Amino acid sequence: MTRVKETIVRHDKGYNCAQAVACTYADLVGLDEATMFKATEGLGKGMGGTMATCGALSGACVLAGMKRSTGNLDAPDSKLETYKLSEEIVKKFQEQCHSLVCRELKGLDTGKVLTPCPDCIMNAARIAEEVLDLKA
Repeated sequence: MTRVKETIVRHDKGYNCAQAVACTYADLVGLDEATMFKATEGLGKGMGGTMATCGALSGACVLAGMKRSTGNLDAPDSKLETYKLSEEIVKKFQEQCHSLVCRELKGLDTGKVLTPCPDCIMNAARIAEEVLDLKA
């Protein structure tokens, strides 16, 4: 069952784009929503308000780490597999949204919106569900 529409409900409540994506799936990656909300708060508005990397994309990559990481602090052994998942998420997002950069997606410099925030959020959620096999 998909949770894509739930991401927009959260965004409409005031969650930033990263929070809207990551919090929707927090329970499926072993984290409570409040902790995920706090952990992704600084990723909104293009990473800390810089209009750089899209927050929805960042939220999906956070999910990749939560889903794949072994959490082995003494001998980190899962980075490469997590990177592979994140790379797949990034590639699919780029294909669907035509940029990874918030400023470009919103068309702030050109006046031409490439992909509006709600579509970025839903695309990131769909991609995360697919790549990370997130099922409710």
